[in-house]
Amino acid sequence: MSHEKTIIAIDVGSGTQDILFLDPAREVENCLQMVLPSPTSLLARKISQAREKRIPIHLAGNLMGGGPVAWAVRDHLRSGLAVTAEPEAALTLHDDLSKVEEMGVRLNQGPLPGAMVIRMGDVEVDFLEGILRRVGLESPDIWCVAVQDHGHQPKGSNRAFRFQHWESFLEKGGKIEDALYSEPPHYLTRMTSVLKQIPNGRVMDTGMAAINGALCDPWVASKLEEGIMVVNLGNQHTLAALILGERAFGLFEHHTGALSPPSLVKWLERFRKGDLSSQEVMEDGGHGCAYNPESPSTWNFPWTAVTGPRRQMARGLGWYMAAPFGNMMLTGCFGLVRAYMKSKGIHWPQGGEP
Repeated sequence: MSHEKTIIAIDVGSGTQDILFLDPAREVENCLQMVLPSPTSLLARKISQAREKRIPIHLAGNLMGGGPVAWAVRDHLRSGLAVTAEPEAALTLHDDLSKVEEMGVRLNQGPLPGAMVIRMGDVEVDFLEGILRRVGLESPDIWCVAVQDHGHQPKGSNRAFRFQHWESFLEKGGKIEDALYSEPPHYLTRMTSVLKQIPNGRVMDTGMAAINGALCDPWVASKLEEGIMVVNLGNQHTLAALILGERAFGLFEHHTGALSPPSLVKWLERFRKGDLSSQEVMEDGGHGCAYNPESPSTWNFPWTAVTGPRRQMARGLGWYMAAPFGNMMLTGCFGLVRAYMKSKGIHWPQGGEP
């Protein structure tokens, strides 16, 4: 079974946005591949320029990932400069808009005279389609985008709330392709916002997309029936999964900046053995740890593969460095395509190996 539609897969991180334009008429290696600065870092740069010019800013558009852009807004306010915002865009700063107003952001009013308008959003369709036209490519048939979504949680811990989503995912079977949504759960507001911005779209969590993409590496694929721990060391978050076949039997998530090579080994070796509690991870500042209630008859995940932009942290640990199609930075993009193809009943990569 083949797939004749073109797909653009976009993995939106805090530092970069990694992009694959998959043309079924070409080998993957010959398809357009790009690593660009992330939308949040580009908008943070614009806000910094406004701060240098001592002018107000106005946040318009959509809810998006925070990180650099949220930090830049706070710096703007601390500099004594005005920030106005549309409510939808302001949700980038906090799920509780009263908290946003407490920061000093003025809601429900237009831009002040001379203000720089900052148009928020995780995907710039016009910008990306412009690049495609410049290199002779038409707009894709399918848009697949990965973002990290904590979920809408105005009052409690967004770390705990995000991990409740992972626990639910495991309880429902832990099938990786089920993490790709055309209609995400209502509380995944960032994913919902992305789908407003893209035509014919699918969305997935960045960490799960990277783990799924690592399965495209032939060495990793060869270990799936034995059991393997796949670790995505992202710029902000580390997500590890215990994979057997096409299912996740355990998930661990922490903040990458809080980890060191020794602590990474400590946490993950306990996670691999199945004797780590979520409370311990939470108390250390992480998100949590959970296991599939339907455990395999023999609990054994002897192999480890690592991907992600912070993978250097695992150098020297004896773990395999996954590089699907020879390009680690696009692992999340490959994971998006793999999940989409799986949802259509197509085995991808075709033939079982890149």
